[in-house]
Amino acid sequence: MGTPWQTDKWFTSPWNFAGEVTKDFNFAKNIKFHDVSLRDGEQQAGLAFSKEQKITLAEKLVEIGIPRIEAGMPAVSPQDAQAITEIAKRFGKQVDVFAFSRCMKDDVKRAVDCGVKGIVIEIPASEHVVKYAYRWEYKKAIDLSIEATAFARESGLYTVFFPIDGTRTEINTFINLIQRVEKEGHMDALGVVDTFGGLAPSACGYLIRKIREHIKKPLEAHFHDDFGLGAANTIMALAAGAEVAHTTISGIGERAGNASYEDIALSLLTMYGVDTGLKYDKMYPLSKTLREMCGLRVRQNRGIIGDDISNIESGIVADWYVKAKDEAPLELSPYLYGLTGHPDVEVVLGKSSGLPSIDIFLEKIGKSCDNTELKQEMLAKVKEQSLKNGGLVSIAQFKDIVGKVLT
Repeated sequence: MGTPWQTDKWFTSPWNFAGEVTKDFNFAKNIKFHDVSLRDGEQQAGLAFSKEQKITLAEKLVEIGIPRIEAGMPAVSPQDAQAITEIAKRFGKQVDVFAFSRCMKDDVKRAVDCGVKGIVIEIPASEHVVKYAYRWEYKKAIDLSIEATAFARESGLYTVFFPIDGTRTEINTFINLIQRVEKEGHMDALGVVDTFGGLAPSACGYLIRKIREHIKKPLEAHFHDDFGLGAANTIMALAAGAEVAHTTISGIGERAGNASYEDIALSLLTMYGVDTGLKYDKMYPLSKTLREMCGLRVRQNRGIIGDDISNIESGIVADWYVKAKDEAPLELSPYLYGLTGHPDVEVVLGKSSGLPSIDIFLEKIGKSCDNTELKQEMLAKVKEQSLKNGGLVSIAQFKDIVGKVLT
């Protein structure tokens, strides 16, 4: 197996690689992940990372191969500034450490004092946000953007200009803002920011190409997940030529969260033939570290990081598993769960179980039974117990059922 859609570790659709599908793709040669877990991720309601926790997460991100870490916003608190400083000191030679700031010279100074390499400077792009949320004249937003970005360049920082709510901004207003900042202020790269997750995947390529008509700077995709499209939007932006993806661990972030790096990286690898060089087998362990650290809960069957994604309850699928697991395990899943460091497939007992499941569990407990009627009785009791439990049936409960049926 030597095709991009089918290897010894994954099996996705060959249609992903049809010429008609890929002809307009323009992926950068070196796509980078810019992790914002320690800043935008922490803005998720109820999340609060200590300095030590931020350092731990930064260390894990370095280990997995994330090349850029946005370590926080110095203006938030002295503790945040200390964490950013320590992360820059410890990991600054291995990855590019960034700070986040408002379009204010004082914020830029704080970032400089933290010893970071780069800065992400925000300003509202849309006239309606400036009017209703900030109560400014729009000229003030432009003037502050020019002043702060120019000062960042003078301070030696790699500068990402970050016009928030860019995707809900009237296109000519948006183009005028970024051109003014490019010519009169400074930007090393431009953030394409879907602050409220309202951009559709079908519009991403158009937006990237439209921006490219007016500025030639590297583009960084920053998409939120309010409609569950953060990862899809980011991939479409990358396919159109954006070079950097802003992501978080397991999609943490304000409101519905940010685009998940796990979703994007694994999709790029298996469905687009783009290897971003991450250590994929550390994905699930990193997600577990984060969740255990802050008590975060995610859906049990959430793709890639869900704890139960490798569980098989259906009797039909359990039968497939027994027949195919040794010779053709990828008949049952799009990728081997070990690819992301997740535990392997496990057959479990519940209301959807069938006779193949009974056979599997009889073998587990060292029992045998050739009587189909007795096994049907066991299965009926398993389903009954599952309804009582409101979930799965434990191995202890199964042993009890088998004991009663066989006697």
